[in-house]
Amino acid sequence: MIPSSVEKEIVIEAPVDVVWHLLTEPGEMRQWLAAETELDLRDGGAGAITFESGNSFQLQVEAVEPPHRFAFRWVRSPGLTLRDDNTLLVEFFLEPQKGGTRLRVVESGFDAIDWSDEEQARTAENHSDGWERCLARLRGLAANSAGAGE
Repeated sequence: MIPSSVEKEIVIEAPVDVVWHLLTEPGEMRQWLAAETELDLRDGGAGAITFESGNSFQLQVEAVEPPHRFAFRWVRSPGLTLRDDNTLLVEFFLEPQKGGTRLRVVESGFDAIDWSDEEQARTAENHSDGWERCLARLRGLAANSAGAGE
């Protein structure tokens, strides 16, 4: 069965504003998400990311609601008009909690893209593993950032 979404949640020992900054600033995103990052941080803004593997994706910002929600769509095929049926939607939700921030990421749309069932399932699994690695790097980066401010 192909999942419609991948969801991960972590608690980061840093204030919401620190985590928001790390999530949305291209220079910071290069440290936890992708080797190259460009981002116009506004609703409808464009962007691009390139991973160390060389895989590149174009982005479109869907929501900027500081400091609680940030969302974008991404697609690997350059030049496409980004739509619900040809992109994956990534949403970050931040909630303050005692001692830090609860961060939830939801990536959806795996079952809506016109790929084979096998490719949809493989992509969802790869992205699930990828978010685990990215969020671990983000947690470490946030700990360093929060510690530097003390």
